[in-house]
Amino acid sequence: MAIKVIIERRIQKGKDAELAALMRETRAKAMLAKGYISGETLRAHDDSSLYVIISTWKSLEEWNVWARSPERTEIMNKMEILLEGRSTVRVFDFA
Repeated sequence: MAIKVIIERRIQKGKDAELAALMRETRAKAMLAKGYISGETLRAHDDSSLYVIISTWKSLEEWNVWARSPERTEIMNKMEILLEGRSTVRVFDFA
């Protein structure tokens, strides 16, 4: 069954360009991952430091393979140092 993954990230001031490049790299690689359906990146209108990434995957298992992959882990390690705190990841089932 398909799932939605919602990730929240709060960026440090002045790190927008670096984060944007890493998010583009992540999306490009995720698009090649088995089970990836779609994704979008949103920035809060009233808080420019808050990003929300929403992706759709064919199954939880396929998301987990991507989430634990060495290529995603490498990018996430680079990304985390640009953030205020850690990313929040939540997986949702369709109701």
